[in-house]
Amino acid sequence: MKKGTLKQILLITDGCSNSGEDPVAMAALAKEQGITVNVIGVMLNDSVGDQGKQEIEEIAMSGNGISQIVYAKQLSQTVQMVTRKAMTQTLQGVVNSELKQILGSRSTIEDLPPEKRGEVMEVVDELGETVDLEVLILVDISGSMKDKIPTVKEALFDLSISLNSRIGQNRFSIFGFPGRRDEVDKILDWTPKLDSISSVFPKLTSGGITPTGPAIREAIQHFSRKKPRNLRSWISRDDEYIEEAGL
Repeated sequence: MKKGTLKQILLITDGCSNSGEDPVAMAALAKEQGITVNVIGVMLNDSVGDQGKQEIEEIAMSGNGISQIVYAKQLSQTVQMVTRKAMTQTLQGVVNSELKQILGSRSTIEDLPPEKRGEVMEVVDELGETVDLEVLILVDISGSMKDKIPTVKEALFDLSISLNSRIGQNRFSIFGFPGRRDEVDKILDWTPKLDSISSVFPKLTSGGITPTGPAIREAIQHFSRKKPRNLRSWISRDDEYIEEAGL
């Protein structure tokens, strides 16, 4: 198996988008470009509401990622769990694709004999520690997140420490939405220096609307450095698109 780079968008929010493009459609576009979209919904003392919960789940499903809704005090542990679980899920998908090419269209890891299945999962676990990883963190800094921002800062710092133990190379970038003047602000450009995350904490201040769709679009552009294909033309295609897992 050729080793490449896993690409993830980690969206941290507490509610519904209310400005710009449909975030579910943007997550599908990210998936098409080999980027997994994971979403963590953050609660303080209440829930995110039925509409917010549905949007969080649909964004993650559309982006081939994982969604979790947690209380703020559980955020740090959840951020680490979701990031690593999504890595394993992506790698398993790649392995299943290769098995189908070798053994037939109906073959997956679960279809293997227990001994062989264990060997394959060992390979997946090893790749999870050695594959290169790019994580673009999208932080909802709208007004309703004001009391949760300190917990977000702590969670991102803990994530950096956790991933620092991996053998593979890590690259991080952080965007906040809404921005001070635009819909999205780049807070931290790509960097392998995990300790640099702490330097951006003072820049995370809350306020404004919640343009989740535009934030995901901006994240896609930041990964590719290219303008994404027109969404309308992508939706109108009749043929199935090919997923690129970045491997």
